[in-house]
Amino acid sequence: MRNVLVVGGGAAGAAAAILLAEGGVSVELIDIKPDVSALGSGITLQGNALRVLRRLGVWEQVREQGYAFDSLGLRAPDPAGTLIAEFDDLRTGGPDLPATVGMYRPALARIMLDRAAAAGVKTRSGTTYTALDQDDTGVAVTFADGSAGRYDLVVGADGIRSWTRRMLGINLETHSVGMGIWRAFTPRPASVTRTDLYYGGPSYIAGYCPTGEDTLYAYVVEDARDRSTLSPAESLAVMRELSQAYHGPWDDIRAVLTDPARVNYTWFESHLLDAPWHRGRVVLIGDAAHACPPTLAQGAAQALEDASVLAELLLAHDELSDELWESFTTRRFERARTVVDGSLQLCRWLLDHERGDVPGLMNRISHLLMQEA
Repeated sequence: MRNVLVVGGGAAGAAAAILLAEGGVSVELIDIKPDVSALGSGITLQGNALRVLRRLGVWEQVREQGYAFDSLGLRAPDPAGTLIAEFDDLRTGGPDLPATVGMYRPALARIMLDRAAAAGVKTRSGTTYTALDQDDTGVAVTFADGSAGRYDLVVGADGIRSWTRRMLGINLETHSVGMGIWRAFTPRPASVTRTDLYYGGPSYIAGYCPTGEDTLYAYVVEDARDRSTLSPAESLAVMRELSQAYHGPWDDIRAVLTDPARVNYTWFESHLLDAPWHRGRVVLIGDAAHACPPTLAQGAAQALEDASVLAELLLAHDELSDELWESFTTRRFERARTVVDGSLQLCRWLLDHERGDVPGLMNRISHLLMQEA
């Protein structure tokens, strides 16, 4: 690999760009959004994600700007928000990394893009491409501004609605799981020191995750509805109303849940692209290839693992080959499928009002993730 185009500046794209550039490859990264680092609220990073972030050379910054914790609580939707169970999370990234770090998503994006720039990645935001034409030796790319380039490989890391996937003619159905999630970014009360989950009550899940010394993001999961007509003030009112059934630390959160601009609503969606994830010299990673609801908090982690494995294989091989792509599929497909299936199973239990073995499923997935991808 002499030169690579990465499409998409999220976790998968930025990580792939950094690792390839560090390995001596000339890398260009484009993203259609004007400022990737301005988007999102909070993000939960489990140990297997932290392991990749350490490989990228950004772990110390993540630790400084995020909030680390090593346990998970389950609380009842009763007037006291009773703590009914507490689990020590497995450190899936190894014993020298925390089990989980919560942080502000735009802060992580800025750390990653700054690291990419330091590694020599040439980044262009607010742009996309209009044509991909590949042959046996490379990919000719025409950009929206009329410029063009030729690359040994194109990495499509452009998210759940991937333009690259559509340009390849891949018809992949992204389906709604049947749930919608309200998220809010707020000040962190002293009572919130880790993630606690409340199952039941009028909503499927209510929870929160600290993202820094002074911040957190909180969320409430309901049936998927069309909430697009609500104003920011109305959205805030709906989230506050839904949260009224949850107490304990939620009472403290609700007291500071006052900024309409910090509330957003999205549906849980999912898809999984059958292997292989490449078509000739174009490969899809991250949400472009597999997307799951955040019930296992593994979306970013799986994207980072895709990037890490892909970069490792590209740098270890002299050329693109069937052997390289078979290795990539072997190391990534079943692992990603297990995470997607587990995330969907948690949703099905909730939608069917079935008392499934949530701790058991989480423990099984965590033991899998302790093994490096």
